[in-house]
Amino acid sequence: MWLLGLLFALPAWGGEQVYQRPEDFVREAFDGEPPPAKVLWLTGERKKAVTRILGHPPPRLRLRYWLRGARSVWILEEIGKERPITVGVVVEDGRIRRLKVLIFRESRGYEVRHDFFTRQFEGATLRGDARLDRRIDGISGATLSVRAVTKLARLALWLDQEVRRGAP
Repeated sequence: MWLLGLLFALPAWGGEQVYQRPEDFVREAFDGEPPPAKVLWLTGERKKAVTRILGHPPPRLRLRYWLRGARSVWILEEIGKERPITVGVVVEDGRIRRLKVLIFRESRGYEVRHDFFTRQFEGATLRGDARLDRRIDGISGATLSVRAVTKLARLALWLDQEVRRGAP
């Protein structure tokens, strides 16, 4: 019985929890045949906009993404409390089609990986003020992880809009 309790406690010990490899998420998003990756540079006004969404300058100046038709896929990272959370976001027709926590590295807040949380983002769009069109319910004890994932959802939608405007 104590072994079963130990297994449920594992995520709370910290370390890297890989729920899905980013390359597998991208492949799955395009039914096994992803298009070649593209690169979006975060410079000038684009960097300022990303800084407003994240609340800090972006950690890198270029982002890889995948685009085919009305669908774009983004693999993004944001710090929860101390360590990065890697999230995959599929945007289609300006709405989040799917959001999934791929890699979680924090010692707490891992509940954001569960479907009951991530399903809230499905269908979300971005308002003119770069906020989501809906309220995302938090999780007690996972506030910083919830904020990080919500920022990444907003960022993916904004980046998709930027790409649709023909950004190089």
